[in-house]
Amino acid sequence: MSKVVSLNKFRKRKAREDADKQAAENRVRFGRTKAQKQRDAAEADEARRRLDQLQRERERRDDHDDAQQ
Repeated sequence: MSKVVSLNKFRKRKAREDADKQAAENRVRFGRTKAQKQRDAAEADEARRRLDQLQRERERRDDHDDAQQ
């Protein structure tokens, strides 16, 4: 004969195992070192600066074109 199992306990244990699995995935995905965070911030800052430089160059050309017309 089978052993009687409380479904509530089974459900709680399953939820706990799922939460532990999700926590492990999050540690891998979001757990970065300080150096990695600083490198990513520096790269984003450089990309933003490049974009700003391109935008300013484009605005100057537009101003120049308006002056010629």
